[in-house]
Amino acid sequence: MKKNEFYFHGNFGLERETLRVSADGRLAQTPHPFGDDPHITRDFCENQIELITPVCHTIGEAVSALGRLAKSVEEKLAQNGERIWLYSNPPHFETEADIPIAAFGGDQSSKRDYRENLQRRYGKRLMLFSGVHFNFSFADELLREWHKDSELSYRDFTDSLYLRLYKQLCRYSWLPVLLTAVSPWYDKSLDGDHLSGVGRSRYSSMRNSERGYWNEFVPLMDHSSLSAFTESIENYVKKGMLFSASELYLPIRLKPRGVNTISALTQGGVDHIELRMFDLNPFTEFGVDENDLTFAHLLILWLLTLEDTEYTHAEQKAAVRDHRNAALYDLQGVNIDSTPIIDRAREILDEMKAHFSDEPKALAVIAYELDKLDNKRLCERLAAKDIYSLE
Repeated sequence: MKKNEFYFHGNFGLERETLRVSADGRLAQTPHPFGDDPHITRDFCENQIELITPVCHTIGEAVSALGRLAKSVEEKLAQNGERIWLYSNPPHFETEADIPIAAFGGDQSSKRDYRENLQRRYGKRLMLFSGVHFNFSFADELLREWHKDSELSYRDFTDSLYLRLYKQLCRYSWLPVLLTAVSPWYDKSLDGDHLSGVGRSRYSSMRNSERGYWNEFVPLMDHSSLSAFTESIENYVKKGMLFSASELYLPIRLKPRGVNTISALTQGGVDHIELRMFDLNPFTEFGVDENDLTFAHLLILWLLTLEDTEYTHAEQKAAVRDHRNAALYDLQGVNIDSTPIIDRAREILDEMKAHFSDEPKALAVIAYELDKLDNKRLCERLAAKDIYSLE
């Protein structure tokens, strides 16, 4: 897609999941203290806060909006003797009884029903993993400029463009995992009831690994059109393999405007795309690194320069495998496209440097990510320290 004056414009939103903990670092057992605030809600459990920014026009604005939400939450929790847990992996808990399902009621009682279904299928432990979701859509001005060269209707053009991007992001989702995984430490209560002690796992990011958010099967989709894609999801729902579109646990999602339902996506088309693989970074003020989010935006733009090809079932399985492998702590023997994963990452970043060669700000962000490869990955530098505490 051609560069123009709107090339770097877009709409950005962040969702940050975190756990509320008591002064001794245990999961808080108090009710969610923020009422029905749509920007400070709950995720799976009553003690898991999800901060949702409004739609912003720059990544910097989105990070600032997240910061304002985080500070208001921290002030409120401090009054109750509670605080936010800083890591993607949860703190110690004795049994799943310490994990209360979010107490939605009234008009939102269906949300609780959905979470109870998730509990029965996956157990509660899996749902404690927390991270950052990066939501993005292209600026309307940019889409309309690109649409001028197309014979499709504007709606069909945008749906086709986002579906093309979705396929490429799925193929390359391993790269942001490699660069931003920062969760090698975990409490052994994740392994079973009444276990304790902190250890380093075999993963740099457990939530992105084989132990993380995945369906009990690898969903294989038809990407030939948006209608074929949504029909693929609907077929899994009809078979009872998914409760709803929200249970499609892949690292990338095509999202409609409003509630994420199959009908909304089919009828209204794609509104934005969501990247779900970012760990909470305990060394940043709000759990997010603005450079990493900017890199995600650059990756999106670069991926659209690649040829659009069929996304076969074999490639879909390989994409899931590559994503999980990138979450391993020891990457010895891990290959992408028959190339050692670090070398393949460096090749991609070098290609991105060439594409953004006339953009100093973009080059600085790419250099920031390259430094992680040249001076050992971020998670390897952190794993040398016992950082998994509230101190």
